[in-house]
Amino acid sequence: MTHTAITVHQTARPTGFPTPDHFRFVESPVPDPAPGTALAENLYWSVDPYHREMMDGDFALNAPLEGRTLGRIVASREPALPEGEIVFHRQGWRTHSVVRPAEVRRLPLYEGVPLSAYLSVLGGTGLTAYVGLTRIARLREGDDLFVSAAAGGVGTATGRFARLLGAGRLIGSAGSAEKVSHLKERVGYDEAFDYHTGPVADLLAKAAPDGIDVFVDSVGGEHLGAAIGALRERGRVVRIGTVGQYNAPGMTAALFNHADLVEKSLRLEGFLVRDHADVQEELYEFAVPHLLSGALALDETVVDGFGRIVEAFRLMLRGGNTGKILVRAEAG
Repeated sequence: MTHTAITVHQTARPTGFPTPDHFRFVESPVPDPAPGTALAENLYWSVDPYHREMMDGDFALNAPLEGRTLGRIVASREPALPEGEIVFHRQGWRTHSVVRPAEVRRLPLYEGVPLSAYLSVLGGTGLTAYVGLTRIARLREGDDLFVSAAAGGVGTATGRFARLLGAGRLIGSAGSAEKVSHLKERVGYDEAFDYHTGPVADLLAKAAPDGIDVFVDSVGGEHLGAAIGALRERGRVVRIGTVGQYNAPGMTAALFNHADLVEKSLRLEGFLVRDHADVQEELYEFAVPHLLSGALALDETVVDGFGRIVEAFRLMLRGGNTGKILVRAEAG
């Protein structure tokens, strides 16, 4: 085990897109665990769209950033956290974390399931997709879905889960022709379009001429307005985030016919995945058999080396990833 720990601090509040100058890598000695704690050497880190939103005020400046992380216990002064255990925790953006039992989730580590899956399709990304479909949209067999940011982590998981849950047609939007091809050829979307090629309302009308039943939205803006117009009677909108506004605070709000909400009996609901931790075991029960059978594939972009975590974060904000983006500790 190395004798140097590295943490990433935020140094200033960004206006628009974050630059490397908004972060600093800080070295210190590897901490010793106190009684009742254990030291985790971290193996995988998740970088997520919500981190950008938190940079505007929720993250303290000049202090380690938080994030979803998988680590191996390498020193312990707590019997509930034995050495060698792999745990999930939120003290990420650092190479080493001192954790207490209440701050970690012990992983079931199903044989044949890659460790990265516990931060992607079995982690917060997959849980967001699963809760959105089963708890918020209350997906019914045969429902036609439209998903924005469909080639990202939540979008790919939503598409794959929806197919396994018996959805009808799947329509997705993405930011490039390559991502559109990935959605149709690999993920199982019936139709997809590059939202840069025209007004979203026109592209959606062409992809789903008979309308949609459910819209799963991580973008907002033009996508949300187009989807409300395309929703059938008793349609549902699942709001996960507004990534389109994170780096453009002045972005125009969604424009739509507000009467549609009443006249079509539509339901629009947002949620925070942290409020649905009780669904985690259900997600395992649903997804793990499909992973082991090959019916559920992983969509991941993996960046090697903790020193590239800021690069990976900025890549994700630019849409440079397909599926869930993760950072993996360098081998050895």
